[in-house]
Amino acid sequence: MSLELDLSSYGIYVGRVLRNAVPARLYEEAINREHTAVTDVGALINSSGEKTGRSPKDKRIVKNPESEADIWWGDVNMPMSAADFDESKVRAIDYLNTRDQLYVVDAFAGWDTKYRLKIRTICCRAYHALFMHNMLIRPTAEELRDFGEPDFVIYNAGQFPANPMQESVSSKTCVAISFEKGEFVILGTQYAGEMKKGVFTILNYLMPKHGMVSMHCSANEGADGDVSLFFGLSGTGKTTLSTEPNRKLIGDDEHFWTENGIVNIEGGCYAKCINLSAENEPEIYQAIRFGTVLENVVFDNVTRTVDFADQSLTENTRASYPIEFIANIKKPCMGGHPKNIIFLSCDAFGVLPPVSELTPEQAMYQYISGYTAKVAGTEMGVTEPQATFSACFGAAFLVWHPSKYGELLAANMKKYGAKAWLVNTGWSGGKYGVGKRLSIKYTRAIIDGIHSGELTKSAKTVDPIFGLSIPLSCPGVPAEILNPRNLWLDKTEYDKTAKHLAELFKKNFAKFEGTLK
Repeated sequence: MSLELDLSSYGIYVGRVLRNAVPARLYEEAINREHTAVTDVGALINSSGEKTGRSPKDKRIVKNPESEADIWWGDVNMPMSAADFDESKVRAIDYLNTRDQLYVVDAFAGWDTKYRLKIRTICCRAYHALFMHNMLIRPTAEELRDFGEPDFVIYNAGQFPANPMQESVSSKTCVAISFEKGEFVILGTQYAGEMKKGVFTILNYLMPKHGMVSMHCSANEGADGDVSLFFGLSGTGKTTLSTEPNRKLIGDDEHFWTENGIVNIEGGCYAKCINLSAENEPEIYQAIRFGTVLENVVFDNVTRTVDFADQSLTENTRASYPIEFIANIKKPCMGGHPKNIIFLSCDAFGVLPPVSELTPEQAMYQYISGYTAKVAGTEMGVTEPQATFSACFGAAFLVWHPSKYGELLAANMKKYGAKAWLVNTGWSGGKYGVGKRLSIKYTRAIIDGIHSGELTKSAKTVDPIFGLSIPLSCPGVPAEILNPRNLWLDKTEYDKTAKHLAELFKKNFAKFEGTLK
């Protein structure tokens, strides 16, 4: 049930404020006010306008004596003066005050009631309200009644530009966080993912302060209660591989690790849906229905059918839905201490093994490296595979130095006996353009082999260039593909390419040497 809310304590005096409106009401609002569309299966299609992805160069954190020493300043966390933050906040509030109606979503971040945060989102688009309804943990009627004051407030005035004349602002877009004030301001971008990742950034600061590691990963649980974590950058299969019918999904993207185990931060999933199909990703495909937000997809105006292969608007098409839309979930979305930690890499160079077992030292090396590769054609000027390294598989969302998260993860892995694996979901038999991408059928069989313990028992061989321990057999996978060199026609070219990638790893890791314990 929608409840009206007085926002005058925030300097907002709009007469109509809909609080925690149900999806059906938000559909009506979006269709009538924002001219959005409904698909043939009932999902709500929305456009985020000019920005169809996050704007990491416009992210700012207030530089405050209370937190200044904690923060990894640089390209990821750029400083903002308190005065500029206040001016941006006033700018956002002034814009919100020009609207005849606003939406408020009061919800939680973190399923563990001991550590969860109360988040209040104030926005002027129904689509943004539905997105946050999906992505955060929805309170019961009693919890909503007793919600009280939030821990953090999001002011989303993304339709209004930032002021690039401010010293701390470099464009018409600004996403700024003040940890001390518990406030997050969005200007100049309507991309809904900024809200989601802003909340994750907040947790990435607060959890390590309590000795817990926050992680950009998905998680699921087997019938015996064994938990697996899946780390990976966009396009590596993190959401796809953690969403499977024989294991319960804990969450697809953001978690933290407490003394009791794994906790999902979110109440929903935000799946990339380019080339989505019922055959390859049935659970995600079936989750797209009434209540789901589809962002920047192309659809047929007559049939209202979505063309998931069409990337004319953006390759970053997205679907946001409550986690309950996945049939097989663990709820509450928490699990025990993980048994397996799986690092996913889409290696477009085609030289990493489909699977390797990692030593604790190698696990930390891979975690801090956070490797995947861009392929030709995905960005202007990319004609050959390009290595991409993102610390902890999510550098854009880190607040502390990567070594902080690495040390916390290593300590937990050692304490609770988690085993680590590197799984390549990229190319085999040659680099992109020559070889073929590894079949998802084989990758799923590899994941099954990890969970069953078959890969632990398998005999191994050590790769001479990367030093990785490669299983020689895996049920459901042809033995010859497990060692990538076998499938290259030109072995000399394989060796040359593998050594090139190994050097890129070393060059990237050099900047972290001396910071890890």
